[in-house]
Amino acid sequence: MRAQEITFLKLVQGDKQFQVPLYQRTYSWGREQLQRLWEDVGELVDQHLAGEAAAPHFLGSVVLAPGQIQAGGVQRWLVVDGQQRLTTLMLAFTALRDHLKDRSDTRAADRVHRQILVNEFHEGLDHYRLLPTQADREAYTACIASSPQAGGGDNIGAAYRFFRGALAEAEETSDDDRWVGAMENALKDLLSIVEITAEPGDNVYRIFESINNTGVGLSQSDLLRNYVFMLLPKRGERVYQELWLPMQQSLGPKNLELLVWLDLVVRGHHKTKQSEIYREQQKRLQPLAGEEDALQREIAQLAERGQRFLRIIEPQREAPGSLRAALERLKAWGGQVHYPLALHLLDLVDAGATTDDDAAEALRYVESYLVRRLICQTPTAGINRIMMDAPKELETDRSAAEAVRRFLSARRRRWPSDEELRSAIRSKPFYWSGRPPQRGFILRRLEESYRPSEPVDFEKASLTVEHVLPQRPAQAWFDLLADETEDGQSPQELHDLLVHTLGNLTLTGENSKLSNHPFRRKQQILDSSALRMNLEIAESDRWGRAEITARGDRLADRATELWPGPVGGVKPSGEELPGWSELRAALVAMPSGSWTTYGDVAELIGSHPVPVGNFLASNSSVIGAHRVLTADGKVSAAFRWPDGSDRQPPRELLAGEGVRFDPSGRAHRSQRLTAAELATLLGKDVPQSGPAAQFPGDDSTEAAARFRTQLQEHCPEAAPGLLATLDFWCGQGGHLHYGKHEETSCFPMLDAGTSHKQHLLRPFGIYPVTGTVEVVFQYLKDRAPFDDTAQRRELLQRLNKIDGIDLPEAKLELRPSFPLRVFAEHGEAVCEVLDWFVHTAALDLARRA
Repeated sequence: MRAQEITFLKLVQGDKQFQVPLYQRTYSWGREQLQRLWEDVGELVDQHLAGEAAAPHFLGSVVLAPGQIQAGGVQRWLVVDGQQRLTTLMLAFTALRDHLKDRSDTRAADRVHRQILVNEFHEGLDHYRLLPTQADREAYTACIASSPQAGGGDNIGAAYRFFRGALAEAEETSDDDRWVGAMENALKDLLSIVEITAEPGDNVYRIFESINNTGVGLSQSDLLRNYVFMLLPKRGERVYQELWLPMQQSLGPKNLELLVWLDLVVRGHHKTKQSEIYREQQKRLQPLAGEEDALQREIAQLAERGQRFLRIIEPQREAPGSLRAALERLKAWGGQVHYPLALHLLDLVDAGATTDDDAAEALRYVESYLVRRLICQTPTAGINRIMMDAPKELETDRSAAEAVRRFLSARRRRWPSDEELRSAIRSKPFYWSGRPPQRGFILRRLEESYRPSEPVDFEKASLTVEHVLPQRPAQAWFDLLADETEDGQSPQELHDLLVHTLGNLTLTGENSKLSNHPFRRKQQILDSSALRMNLEIAESDRWGRAEITARGDRLADRATELWPGPVGGVKPSGEELPGWSELRAALVAMPSGSWTTYGDVAELIGSHPVPVGNFLASNSSVIGAHRVLTADGKVSAAFRWPDGSDRQPPRELLAGEGVRFDPSGRAHRSQRLTAAELATLLGKDVPQSGPAAQFPGDDSTEAAARFRTQLQEHCPEAAPGLLATLDFWCGQGGHLHYGKHEETSCFPMLDAGTSHKQHLLRPFGIYPVTGTVEVVFQYLKDRAPFDDTAQRRELLQRLNKIDGIDLPEAKLELRPSFPLRVFAEHGEAVCEVLDWFVHTAALDLARRA
């Protein structure tokens, strides 16, 4: 085998084709990996535009084996390892080509297409520079060919859509018209890949097997330790015993590696990635080779910083007081984004350069910055870089607190003003913001702001977030809302705009009791609560739009006191509303073959259907604008393409993408994406229904009886077929879990784990009152073997062969549903699908055992 470091452009240029062999898994990169790559490339672009010398970013290795060469044909290479990287970059270039087309830069788009994506003078499959495994091929070639089906619901389509959205957002926020050209150059020439080429006759499957079955490699901190003590031949033993080993034992392997990275960041190496720790520390320490005194001092300083880092991750080590309280709140918030700035502040405190109270106030601004951005649903991209930049860029002629506040107040760092915070609390779907612990943290802090004489012990209390106006309300709630609707607005539409806002949410330990009861019953339960915010709700005579809005305004008053805003505290004039940026991102994220409504978009961004319609009518060039339809699934009469556009009418374009229309021009309801589904596609943490750790004992006899009673009452015609299907499931080795809410849902579960690790699978969630069966692709996509797109597609296609089931492929990563009445006549057909599901899981279990 031979290896060489090469740019991506040089790797793919020429009449060649990279073929992904059958034994490779399908494309599997998700949002997290894509975002990490995008941030790395964005940093290269920023360095280039700033005139800095940008060193190539090492992407990893690609192992290739020569394939057959036909006379006059392309040179074929089998991709033994590295297909995820190759496929991702090809999709990034495909998105860039289409972005250039949208900018009417046809010459640049053509250049990308010919240089990177295709073998221009070859036909058929030889036309494509990359040929993925068969399961991914159709989705991939649809993107390369710019077909209407490009950007479907599988992982290939999701990656293409990710890059389309990222390119549009980045150029929109950039004030440099050279940005797109710099991005093209970075992708072509500044991504470094090690090309490893096997010789003819090598066993490529053995190579693949050896690469992917290696032992645990050395961590970055292991490499650094080995290097440092190689430079300490005389006093290495003593330094290791006295300094390094205690530090290593107190922190543990992961935190030690994190400390070594943070040490670089607070020293000013703020662009260092965690994958480059060893190289950067080695570069820093190499001049000290031969000076064991100096090296010992470096290790001593690292150990001291390690003790400070322990105070961040274990705030109880800090002396009681304001600084400890601030560290405890940030730990409760979760995540690591605040670590660089917190460590820098503790450095200042221990050096006597600032006080505990000043550092605590600075951390209060950090908390405020994080909380306000979450409530306002400000995109999180770049926030890690902002916090890493802080130690180097803080003004030193001010107090630490004032320096931190001024740093975070810079316009491009997007610290929401009081005005933006109040608006978001009124209108944004807070229930989809951040992660559950962060939502709970905000509600807890708001409750503590009441300063009750007997505060709740939140550490012991088992509290969850509750909707006062229920997510699935009974008719009585709609009757109440009907009195407050605007012209042309239905009670359901008003409900959707209010239900997830902060004004409608509280904390309670009685979630299952509250459920969707009428407000009078909820009042009685909340009136016995120990939480002041619940007593305040219980004092209301009714609970509708006016009350939810008024409570939101009161909570906004508390929020602005708890979490102070940026210097000046006013939203910069001339800035576009943040909701429009989120609208753009949501429409790009929609898979081909799907549509949504103005109301769904309004619910997602915390707006109203009318301004959403007005915005799209005047900005119809927004990617995916044609996918937003009226509430009844029709193209709005106000929709127009920009003057001079040669695009097809929206209905024809949607039909080409796979959206079905009835004779009256209404799009098929099954292909509609709700606000919750749009939020899921954007990566928001939309709570799912289903069995979870907080639902112990849900397989009880009492719960089973409750489920059967509701089933017989609401769907009697489907009951015999469904119950027979559930008996079949249990006979196949599965078991049943039940929900705890008023509607007792049922979840067929299968333990597909090994003796060492539990691995639960479920195909459905069954809801007897609403009469729906939810197919949980979103849950399955993270669990083998259904993390393979091909297996989820197989499940979808098998179900769709049953009369009454019509699941759109656009929802392969979501939770589409079909009516429970299917079981009235087709229970046996569903059993056949479940038999295949169990058999597929068993084969995977045998492989992993």
